[in-house]
Amino acid sequence: MTKMNRYLKKHTEALVKDVGVEAACKLTGRSKATLGRYYSESDEHADRYMPLDAVAALEAAASFPHVTQALAEINGNSLEVDTGRKSNDPSVSSVNSNVVALAQRFAMLMSEYNQSISDGIITVTEAKRMLSETLELQKVLVEMKLHLEEETV
Repeated sequence: MTKMNRYLKKHTEALVKDVGVEAACKLTGRSKATLGRYYSESDEHADRYMPLDAVAALEAAASFPHVTQALAEINGNSLEVDTGRKSNDPSVSSVNSNVVALAQRFAMLMSEYNQSISDGIITVTEAKRMLSETLELQKVLVEMKLHLEEETV
């Protein structure tokens, strides 16, 4: 499996887990097993990807367009997330709160890295935890970007 294939599989998994497996099954009309195959890296499922209609349904319900972002990045593009996706949570309603969240997320990422590298080897599980923190950090950065754009308009 190529690096790009793994990258798409990881983002597909992030999308399903963002929405929740049960909710993803209801939204797509597919079973847990089928959804799992879409992000499985095993050789027998290497060529299986989530259909676009399912991606669209899940990304409409997700907090972040994981697969669309991955596709954009693979092709060297950037994605501007619609401001309508912003959280209604008052804790993420300003640039100041974004800076705080950014610092916290970065600290968590560095903590994960410190734990992972302590034995000199980063395992697959440790890499997955760091990837998860990196995705959370990315979400905060997107929110911060949107808030900054709103303030400059």
